[in-house]
Amino acid sequence: MNKVILMGRLTRDPEVRYSQGANQTAVARFSIAVDRRFKREGEPDADFFNCTAFGRQAEFIERYLHKGVKIVLSGRVQNDNYTNKDGQMVYSVRVMVDEIEFAESKNASGGGDGGYNSGGYNGGGSAPAPSGAGDGFMNIPDGIDEELPFN
Repeated sequence: MNKVILMGRLTRDPEVRYSQGANQTAVARFSIAVDRRFKREGEPDADFFNCTAFGRQAEFIERYLHKGVKIVLSGRVQNDNYTNKDGQMVYSVRVMVDEIEFAESKNASGGGDGGYNSGGYNGGGSAPAPSGAGDGFMNIPDGIDEELPFN
């Protein structure tokens, strides 16, 4: 099984290109910084992962994601090895994105993100966030406990 789930922030604005030909396909490349759970002195605080998404997910990324946005993604790890100009083999991996979602609300990310709705993209649309509270939760008025079906 080859499955990875990562949560982190984009380290730069995504780079999106479109394939040539009759059926143009969007290809988004970006990297995310994922904080390490346990930090040891002298070691980095985060790991950086290069990611690639295709098609409608790439278009979603182009439209709504930018440097600093916190996301959660799932996908698979793929070798991205190549021989450099000196003839040496360079070994690296790339995360091929299957699903992607926002990991924080619009307000928590500092706004200025083009007006996205909370949610993500995994092949379908996302529902608009309820109006009212900026944290993604609906305000429930005091004294309504009697009308709720649970306590």
